[in-house]
Amino acid sequence: MWVITVFAGQNVTMYEFESENEARERIQSLEGYTVLSNVVYYNEKLQLQFN
Repeated sequence: MWVITVFAGQNVTMYEFESENEARERIQSLEGYTVLSNVVYYNEKLQLQFN
């Protein structure tokens, strides 16, 4: 799961996405300070991709 956190003035908004690509596309249109986070649960298998 990918989460975008947006800090804009006094507001904090969070958006949740299933894929990194979807989150990266959306983050381009957001205003304010943005943080993109990859949330990994301890019981999920992590598949790393190296470019």
